[in-house]
Amino acid sequence: MSTATRSDLASLVSEARNPRSAKIDLMTASEIVTCMNVEDQGVAKAVAAEIPAIARTVDQIVEAISQGGRLIYIGAGTSGRLGVLDASECPPTFSVPDTMVVGLIAGGERALRYPVEAAEDDADQGAEDLKAIDLEARDVVVGIAVSGRTPYVIGALRHAKEVGAFTASLSCNPGSPITEIADAAISPVVGPEVITGSTRLKSGTAQKMVLNMLSTASMIRLGKTWGNRMVDVTISNQKLADRAEEMLRDATGCDAKEAQDLLRKSDGSVKLAILMQITDLDADKARAILEAEGGFLRKAIERAGKNSAA
Repeated sequence: MSTATRSDLASLVSEARNPRSAKIDLMTASEIVTCMNVEDQGVAKAVAAEIPAIARTVDQIVEAISQGGRLIYIGAGTSGRLGVLDASECPPTFSVPDTMVVGLIAGGERALRYPVEAAEDDADQGAEDLKAIDLEARDVVVGIAVSGRTPYVIGALRHAKEVGAFTASLSCNPGSPITEIADAAISPVVGPEVITGSTRLKSGTAQKMVLNMLSTASMIRLGKTWGNRMVDVTISNQKLADRAEEMLRDATGCDAKEAQDLLRKSDGSVKLAILMQITDLDADKARAILEAEGGFLRKAIERAGKNSAA
């Protein structure tokens, strides 16, 4: 373990004691949740301060995926779980392969449900886990660690740099070891937690907000939405089937029967169904135009000579 990772925890912003919650054990339930709510209100502002670094990382992710690369999150504990969560939500939301956005956590799948705390101390394993998925230079690796000093994440980022992949760090402590390694450092400073050291609270909320931005903004830039409509959603249950039908009706003005027929003809692709309805093209011709435009529905509609207003 490096000297940096042995530094005094008390020196970290995320580990400081919060004077506003010093007597939280004497508070009523209402006072406790009010205290937490007040503290949470500063999280969005902390994330806002990191928008330049977040946007830079999004641009790199879009470029990587456009070239066949991947977005890879890697972390330990809560940080790792949040990365895996964000990665796992991309396929159903945007109909992307489950290999496009990958989440890795110290300790493997067991660590998603049970504490495997010692796993975060193994820097070599961070590198090995990236090797196991055949990390390439065209990938983007986002190392997630609130403290910014987790050995597992440090080892992973160092390996990623050696491979030539673009690296980003997501921590809540500016100037931490992972910020010094990464090409882009995202460090929202949310301050001391309501419960000292319980970084699943404000720090975890900040991380979730940033991860939402990284994946969602990247998918928007890759043509996975039309306006703010989630037109690449995968229809895997009744709720999503209903949502797809309603989205199609709202987007094109067709009735329920027409929407159901279009979804059947498009094999459940909302994006393709919208294009078919607006352009009066059959599924094969509409699909060819959509593919020619890289999956961008707006561009496909314009290519067909129609109004692309979402």
